[in-house]
Amino acid sequence: MAAVAGLYRRALPSPPCIEFASKDGKQLFSEALLEGYMEGFFKLVSYYKTQSEPAYCGLATLAVVLNALAIDPGRKWKGPWRWFDDSMLDCCEPLEKVKVSGISFNKVACLAHCNGAEVDTYHTNESTLDNFRNYVISCTSSENCHMIVSYHRSFLKQTGGGHFSPIGGYHAGKDMVLILDVARFKYPPHWVPLTLLWDAMNTVDKDTGFYRGIGGAEHLNLLQSCRHDGWDTIAKYLSKKLQQLLSSEEIHNIQDILSVILASAPADLSNFINWVAEVRKQENGSNLVSEEEQGRLVTKEEVLQQVRETELFKHLTRWFLSGSSCMPKAILDGTDSLEKIASEVCCQGAQLFCGKVGSCGAISSKTTQLRSSDCDNAKSVTVVSANVVVEDSVCGAEILVPSCQKSPGNPCECGLNTSDREHPSVVDGLTVLLLALPPDTWSCLKDAKLLKEFCGIISPKNLPDLLKQEILHLRKQLYFLVTDVCCSST
Repeated sequence: MAAVAGLYRRALPSPPCIEFASKDGKQLFSEALLEGYMEGFFKLVSYYKTQSEPAYCGLATLAVVLNALAIDPGRKWKGPWRWFDDSMLDCCEPLEKVKVSGISFNKVACLAHCNGAEVDTYHTNESTLDNFRNYVISCTSSENCHMIVSYHRSFLKQTGGGHFSPIGGYHAGKDMVLILDVARFKYPPHWVPLTLLWDAMNTVDKDTGFYRGIGGAEHLNLLQSCRHDGWDTIAKYLSKKLQQLLSSEEIHNIQDILSVILASAPADLSNFINWVAEVRKQENGSNLVSEEEQGRLVTKEEVLQQVRETELFKHLTRWFLSGSSCMPKAILDGTDSLEKIASEVCCQGAQLFCGKVGSCGAISSKTTQLRSSDCDNAKSVTVVSANVVVEDSVCGAEILVPSCQKSPGNPCECGLNTSDREHPSVVDGLTVLLLALPPDTWSCLKDAKLLKEFCGIISPKNLPDLLKQEILHLRKQLYFLVTDVCCSST
């Protein structure tokens, strides 16, 4: 029989690793279970999977954790089922790029945020071995928190380089952690000394220049995608140019601040309105909005209403109505129309549903009013549907659009509004974006009294709980994006 090309697994180096299924591995598991440090194991192992591509370790690890946290992806995987698969996690980094070169620690964290998880991240140069051990103990003692580690395999005497996997448990007596290796075609799950894993993490990723680290994920209901290409442009503007503008201009009041921010803003800034979009695949014969979809829309509409009640929204509205608006024409001249936004979102959704990454071809869209049930008094929901050509396939996608009570004098309201309600506008998106910027963004303002006044307006402490949660969640996501942009441009 002719030899078969390729590789079949690798021998697990022991020591330092102890195979989970070995006699010693089983003993460690039994003792750790009694110690109470395997609380998250059963949920993780229920959704444990093998990465579908050699460089998908970060995506597969995250898919395992998101499913273990019972987060609803809000979109279908196959057939009628909503489920996280590594092939669906494409919004922060194109899948084609991940296939070739993998994904960075910050992009994995950003993906977790985009898909509804609350994430705490720690780079090893910002922490200590003792802090790492305490965090492992805390996380493995809970079934609602799961850890992702980014480490270099060579320190464990394994072949390969940088790798991601979830932590399945901890043995206090032996000071060892269980790695649920998602490259199961290569190595099985195994126990390793915690101190050795720390050494493997305490290395610099040569592609990013950052130290590796750990991420702890918990369930969060809000979702925010950063799939749009304009995110990188926005991140560069926010991280590099904005503070320079604020420190170099004569600024005397809040309207001056807004003028400085918006006069030089990139046209992509208007695309931030996509934060309210929910995309779904078109279903033949389906003309209803489900109760779950209606529930998510209600939450978004409540957030949108709270946005419009903020002082910042009122200041932005006043600025747009002042007649002195010098915002780039591309931002206001039809860019924020509901149809255009819907076309872009449907294009991105179609790529995901078709499992293809590439430029969209012809797009034909229409806007309809659907109801959440057959009852005459059911609330009407705006749904924009589109048939999108992706490479050589035609895929149907739809977005569900929230609305809120009409705001008098809103200068940038999208089209298709009904009598007393209106859809999200550029002003809504800009309000949320400015609220989400880190506090030190404004530290370069020279007028101390103005700085105090403006910080009072944008402080999350003064926001309703639901909006505050959304803003703080988005602030973390922007942090990961800005950090990644700064790294890639150095």
